[in-house]
Amino acid sequence: MSSLSLAVRDSSTMLRRNLLHARRYPSLTLNLLLTPVMLLLLFVYIFGDTMSAGIGGGDRSDYIAYLVPGILLMTIGSTTVGTAVSVSTDMTEGIIARFRTMAIHRGSVLIGHVAGSVLQAVMSVVLVGAVGVAIGFRSTQATAVEWIAAFGLLVLFALALTWIAVGMGLVSPNAEAASNNAMPLILLPLLSSAFTPVESMPGWFQPIAEYQPFTPAIETLRGLLLGTEIGHNGWLAVAWCLGLVVLGYVWSASRFNDDPK
Repeated sequence: MSSLSLAVRDSSTMLRRNLLHARRYPSLTLNLLLTPVMLLLLFVYIFGDTMSAGIGGGDRSDYIAYLVPGILLMTIGSTTVGTAVSVSTDMTEGIIARFRTMAIHRGSVLIGHVAGSVLQAVMSVVLVGAVGVAIGFRSTQATAVEWIAAFGLLVLFALALTWIAVGMGLVSPNAEAASNNAMPLILLPLLSSAFTPVESMPGWFQPIAEYQPFTPAIETLRGLLLGTEIGHNGWLAVAWCLGLVVLGYVWSASRFNDDPK
């Protein structure tokens, strides 16, 4: 077999391994899903009318439309925390040392984690999106091309955060530390335009919300699904994603190859 065929075969095996782990131990994924779902329900049913008035909307349905795109991207951030924990667990429990003695493609271990995490993130987004639809979210303005672009953005964003989460898992001494190190992936959406427009924030805080990966991605997804203005956020979102993919891949590959375990 060629080296490419071996890489594909071994990566597929590692992907199946990680999906089986996720199916046998679903509690971590479900716990991470609770955060975006609870925030969605909290902000819609407790703060919905007030927040809708704050963004110039007429009723709670306007705020649902505004909120759901941000919650979908927050879901990806929450899901990839599980990736950091899973990678750290593999590194500290000795299975990686066992894999290194076997005749398998070296990069297949990380590729399996990344592919499995992206699939789980997409499925999580579908579940949270279904909750959003159930409570009133509608995307009547989006065309088929915009839906495809929105899906592509979600997958690319999931890929970017997953590589970063893999790096965090590799540098963590245990699963608890990996969970703590990955907390910014949950906290950054809270400091973005997910819940309120950037221009409504205090002047000193606006740069924090604006110059981070979540805000341009949220504004782009919002524009694609709701027909609002995207402006420069589209290319900023793609640039952030590609930059994080490269950074996460280089960091993860370097750390994985240098690890003595």
